[in-house]
Amino acid sequence: MPDSGDVESVKASSLGDSQVRVYAVQPRENADPDEIVDGFLEAMTSDDLGFATARKYLTKQAARDWKPEASITVLATAPDREQAVAVDDPESRGRSFPIKGRTVAKVNEYHAYEPARAEFQDEIHVVQQPSEDGKGKEWRIDHLPSGLVLSEADFQRNYRSVNKYYFASGEDWVVADPVYIRQRQDPITRMDPVTQTVKALLEGPTLWLQEAAVSRFPSGTELKKGVTSLAPDDQSTLKVPLNAKADRVGPEVCRRMAAQLLFTLGDLTSVRVEQVELQRSDGTSLCVLGKRQARDEFAPVRASERAENPFFVDEHGKLMTLLVGGRTAEEPQPAPGPFGKGLLPLRSVAVDRDESRAAGVAKEGRELRVTSILSDEELAPAVVTSTAARPEDRLSAPSWDGRGDLWVADRNPVRPRLWMVPDGDGQRVEVSTPWLADGIRVESLRVSADGVRIALLLKRQDGRTTLNIGRVMREGSGAQQTVSVEDLKAVAPSMETVTAVSWAGPSRLVVVGKEAGGVQQVRYIQTDGATSASSLLPGLNGVTAVAAPDDDRSPLVADSGNDGIVRLVPGANWQRLGKVLGSSPVYPG
Repeated sequence: MPDSGDVESVKASSLGDSQVRVYAVQPRENADPDEIVDGFLEAMTSDDLGFATARKYLTKQAARDWKPEASITVLATAPDREQAVAVDDPESRGRSFPIKGRTVAKVNEYHAYEPARAEFQDEIHVVQQPSEDGKGKEWRIDHLPSGLVLSEADFQRNYRSVNKYYFASGEDWVVADPVYIRQRQDPITRMDPVTQTVKALLEGPTLWLQEAAVSRFPSGTELKKGVTSLAPDDQSTLKVPLNAKADRVGPEVCRRMAAQLLFTLGDLTSVRVEQVELQRSDGTSLCVLGKRQARDEFAPVRASERAENPFFVDEHGKLMTLLVGGRTAEEPQPAPGPFGKGLLPLRSVAVDRDESRAAGVAKEGRELRVTSILSDEELAPAVVTSTAARPEDRLSAPSWDGRGDLWVADRNPVRPRLWMVPDGDGQRVEVSTPWLADGIRVESLRVSADGVRIALLLKRQDGRTTLNIGRVMREGSGAQQTVSVEDLKAVAPSMETVTAVSWAGPSRLVVVGKEAGGVQQVRYIQTDGATSASSLLPGLNGVTAVAAPDDDRSPLVADSGNDGIVRLVPGANWQRLGKVLGSSPVYPG
C-alpha cells in the first residue's frame, strides 16, 4: 500500500461479485452537490430496506414520487458523472448534473429483461432546502432518472434470473418465462427470494409470452396478505398460503398450479423443494404435488434415466449416432434405418424428441424426408420440396418441436417460406411470416421443446446474420390449422453476426458468433438476451454448427470444420473425437 501521494478517484470495476454487499451511507451534514449526487448513485446499489437511505438524498416530494421498483436501466458501467459540469440554474438556484452511459438492458415492472443497445443520457437536479433542524439549508435532489440506474456489475450482484413456468396454450405441458428477482431480500416488498419468485409467478406471464401461455392460477390469486417469507419444512415440503381467489379450485386445476410452482422453484439452487402444498385462505390444504409427479406429467421433454446422445451426418451423407457420455467417446455407429444405410445421402438432419424418427434434407437440399431410426423401412415421399435454382437457396436444416411437428425453411429467393409438417408426416402447413420480406433470409431455425418459441438466424440485406426469438401461434388442428411466427425480438444485439444456435434447456441457448471487431466465441445466452461473464465457453475456431443437450448430463457437440466433430465436457476444453468427420451435429429436437 502506498503511504504517500495524492488521492485519486477511479471507476469501479465492471466485474461483479454476488457475495459483496453495499451498505448505503446517509448524506453528510453540509454536503456539497457533488457529494449528494455521488452518494445517491451509490445508495441505489444497496439492499437498504425501502431504499430509505437513498431517499434521504432527495427532497421530500421527490422521495414520495420516486418508484425504484418501476424499472431498472442497466448500464455497461456505473453512471458516468466524472466529465459532467454542474450548470447553474438561476430559476431555482439549483444545479443540473448530466448522467451518461451505455445502456445494456431495461428491466420493467414485471421483472422482464430486454436487451437495449443505446446511449443513456439523463440528469440529476439538486436544489437547496431547509435542513431538518431548520437552522440552515441542505442540498437535495428534486429531479432524477425514473426507476433504478445500475451498472451491469451491480445488477448481476443484486439480481438473479429465474424461470417462471406457465402452460403452453391448448397443451398440458409447461413453458419457461425468465424474469429477474433480487438475490436477497427485496427492499420494497421485504420478501425473501423464494417468496419473490412465487409472487412473480402469480402475477402471470410476461407481456411477450401472454398470448401463447396461460396460468392455471385463477385471476387475482395472490399470496395470503402479510406473507414475506416461505421456506420448506424438514420434509422438503413448501406450504404456500393463497388468498380467497383460489379457495374453490378443483383438484386437477390445483395439481397444475402446484406443478407451475415446482418447476419455477426448481431454478432456485438455494432451496430444495421436493413437494408443494397449496393452502386455502383459511389454512386448509388444497392439494399436494411432488416434483417427480410434476416432471412425469407436465414437462415438455419427459425425464429419462439415460443421458442423451447426439447424431451427425458423416462425410458420406450417412446418419451416425455418437456415444459421448464417458471420458472417451466411442466410435460412431450408423443409425438404424434408411438414413444410416446411406440410401439417401444427407445434407442436414434432425431427430425427433422420442428418438424414433429422423428428418433429413437430401444432399442437394431439394427434398425433406422422414423415416424411422428404429428399424428398416422404405423411404417415404418427400414432405417438403424446394424449387430454388441453387442448392444454398433451398431447404434449411429441419427441427422438431415437442408436439412431434417438423419445421423447415425454404430459402428460395423467389418465394421464401417457412413450413410446418404436423406430426412429421401430415399435410404441410405454410407458416405466416409477415417479417420474412425485404431480402431477409432464414439461415437456420430451432424450435423449442414446448413448441411455443422458435430461434431464427436471419440474414439481413447488409450481410449480418442476427439471432431472433419468435412466438409461435396456432389455431385449429392438422392440415386445417393456421400457424404464425410473431413478435420477433433480437436476443444477441451485441453480436455483429451469429453463425449457429442450439437450445440448451427450457430458456437458454448456445450461440456461436462474434462481436464487431472480435473473434468467434461460443456462449450461453438466455432467451431474454441476458448474459454473464460465466456464460462464455472455451474458444473454438471455425464452428459452423453446434448442438446442446436438454440437460447438463451430456456434452456440447460442434462441427469445427477441419477438426471435425468435437465435444465440450463441463470443466474441460474442447476435445477432438479422433477421426470423426462429418457435419450437422444434433441432439433430439
